[in-house]
Amino acid sequence: MANFDVIVIGSGPGGYVCAIRCAQLGLKTAVVEGRDTLGGTCLNVGCIPSKALLHASHALHETHENFEKMGLMGAKVTVDWDKMLAYKDDVIGQNTKGIEFLFKKNKVTWLKGWGSIPEAGKVKVGDEVHEAKHIILASGSEPATIPGADVTIDEKIVVTSTGALSLPKIPGSMVVVGGGVIGLELGSVYARLGTKVTVVEFMDGITPGLDGETAKAFQKILKKQGLDFVLGAAVQKVETGKSGAKVTWKLRKDDSEASLDADVVLVATGRKPYTEGLGLDALGVTMTQRGQIAVDGHYATNIKGLYAIGDVIEGPMLAHKAEDEGVAVAEIIAGQAGHVNYDVIPGVVYTHPEVANVGKTEEQLKAEGRAYKVGKFSFMGNGRAKANFAGDGFVKLLADKETDRILGCHVIGPAAGDLIHEVCVAMEFGASAEDLARTCHAHPTFSEAMREAALACGDGAIHA
Repeated sequence: MANFDVIVIGSGPGGYVCAIRCAQLGLKTAVVEGRDTLGGTCLNVGCIPSKALLHASHALHETHENFEKMGLMGAKVTVDWDKMLAYKDDVIGQNTKGIEFLFKKNKVTWLKGWGSIPEAGKVKVGDEVHEAKHIILASGSEPATIPGADVTIDEKIVVTSTGALSLPKIPGSMVVVGGGVIGLELGSVYARLGTKVTVVEFMDGITPGLDGETAKAFQKILKKQGLDFVLGAAVQKVETGKSGAKVTWKLRKDDSEASLDADVVLVATGRKPYTEGLGLDALGVTMTQRGQIAVDGHYATNIKGLYAIGDVIEGPMLAHKAEDEGVAVAEIIAGQAGHVNYDVIPGVVYTHPEVANVGKTEEQLKAEGRAYKVGKFSFMGNGRAKANFAGDGFVKLLADKETDRILGCHVIGPAAGDLIHEVCVAMEFGASAEDLARTCHAHPTFSEAMREAALACGDGAIHA
C-alpha cells in the first residue's frame, strides 16, 4: 500500500494530462491503468491510429488523383495493407511510450492494473489498496450500440471503431451505421482504399449538431468522393453470415424497409461513459439520467475527495475537453482557480477536407433570437488552396450584429482543424470580426480565408 495526494483512474488524455499537471504543482501523484500501454482509447484505439490511417489513405488519394496533374509521373501506387497497419501501430507506440517518458520525468507513479474504489479515499488495484486525499475518475468511454436494434458486435464482421482500425484485409464493401465524426472519418479511410462505403444515419442529415449549412456542404463533398448516404433510417438488425453481413433498416418518413449486404459493418453510433468495475453504485456516487457521473462546478462528485473529468461527465466527448478539465481539477485541488471555457471548445472532423467549428451555429443563434451577421469566404478564392487542389469548402464566421463580437466559426477546407484556433484565441479574448480582419495574415496561406471571412462581416471580402 502507498499513500498519495492524488490518484487518477485512467490514463487517457484527461487522466495523463491531469496527472502531469498535479505533479507539476507538487502533488504526489499516481495513475491507475490496466492496459499494457498508457494513453487510453485516444492513443491506442482512437484519435491517433485513426489519424495515421487518414493520413496514409489521403496520401494514396493524392498519388492517384493529383500527382499526374503536377507532373509527377510513374506507376500507379498500390497498397500493402499489412505495412500500412504496421505504420499505424508504430505511430501508436511512439505516442504511448512518450507518455511513459513524461510520467518518469514528472515522477508520476503508474499503478498497473484495473482500479476500483472500495471506500472514499482508497483505490484498489489488484490485491493492493492505496490511499489518496483526492481521487480523480478519468475512465473515459466505450462504443455505444444501436438503440433497439438486433446487433451482435464480434469485431470481425460487425465492428466498432476499435475493430475497424485492424481489419485483416481491406473490405470490398462496408456499411457505416452512424453519420457522426467517427463513422465519417473511418468511412473516408476505406473509401479511399477502394471500399464501397454506405453511411446509414438515423437523423435527416450527417454530423448532428454541426452548423446546418456546413453539414450539407460536407455531405456533398463526401458524396463526390464516393460515399453513399441513407438518411432518416432506423437500423432494425444486422445479420451475419460466412461472407459478410446484411443491414436492415426502416425509413422514418414512411416506415418502408430496406436492406444492404456488406463485407463489414461499422457501428459508429457514438460513445457512452465507461465506469464498469469502479464500484460507484456501492459507493453511492450520484449519476445523471444519461449514465454520466454528476459533478459540481469544481468537478467534485457527491463523495468527499472524489472528482470526475472527461467522457464520464457531461459535455462533448472530446480529448481536448478532457485535457482542459484535467488541468482545471489539478489546479483546483492545488488551491488555484482552475477553469474551462466551455464556449470555446473546438470540434474537428479529420476527413479531407477537414471540418472544424467553434462557438455557436446559425441554428443556435436563431433559436436564441440573437441578431447576428455572417461573413463567408470560399477557398476557391484562396491562392494557396487552388495551388494545392484544395479549393472545396469555405469559412463561415458568425458575429453579433451590434457589437461585432465573434460568436462562432465553421470551416470546411484545408487544415481547418488548425485554422480554427485563430478564432478560438480571438473568442477567448472577446475579439470582434474587425479585430480579426485588421490582423495581417501571411500570403499565400490558407489562413487568409479566415481574414477574408472576417472582412465579409464588414464592407466585404477583397478576393470574393
